[in-house]
Amino acid sequence: MDSSNPFFLHHGDSPGAMIVSKQLNGDNYNTWKRAMMMALLAKNKLIFVDGTLPKPSNLYDSQGLAWTRCNNMVLSWLINSVSTEIANSIIYIDDASEIWKDLQDRFSQHNGPRIFQLKKSIASLCQENNSVSGYFTTLKGLWDELANHQPIPTCTCGALKTILAYHHQQHVYQFLMGLNENYSQVRGQILLMDPLPPINKVFSLVVQEERQRTISSASPSFNQNTTALFTKAVPSARFAVNR
Repeated sequence: MDSSNPFFLHHGDSPGAMIVSKQLNGDNYNTWKRAMMMALLAKNKLIFVDGTLPKPSNLYDSQGLAWTRCNNMVLSWLINSVSTEIANSIIYIDDASEIWKDLQDRFSQHNGPRIFQLKKSIASLCQENNSVSGYFTTLKGLWDELANHQPIPTCTCGALKTILAYHHQQHVYQFLMGLNENYSQVRGQILLMDPLPPINKVFSLVVQEERQRTISSASPSFNQNTTALFTKAVPSARFAVNR
């Protein structure tokens, strides 16, 4: 069978496989759904859950048997990708598309409340005890999810370039605002740049500052230890010469 055929199953496909890294727990539906869609699309099985390939009327001809086999495989993947509690609530549904719809009806949020929650999280997020990289990774995850819910409208006019530039500037400001105060100097230097660098460049500059601080803080202890060892070694050497 041609691998492009949706009924094709690779020899490595297994009903016991977990095709996403994190299970659905009820609070992570949006990220779980995106990960599942990518995994199912990669396996050419997304059409079994999005309604594109409905259940055939005859399950006993060759196409019906092929559909049943693939549907059961997708059912297994879905059940494996959710928590035990959620799995128990869908185990008796025998159509993958019905499970998909059931989970969407139960756990999806309307864009409005989620957008509000994301913007509030972005506004209140601070570095605190996290590394610069850890703080930026969390912030970027919030940005990406917000962009998924609230994409920038596309157009062919020149305004799109201005909108994108404004959007990227906001990311720079949000990132800099959440940094700890001991990065105030590098933050001030970045804000004086005209135009502001892209967010990835800003992140790189701050990480360089963080690494420099780490090296500088380690140097005094290194020098003190070296001096102490040298001091201990000198009398011994003199004593050896005098003898």
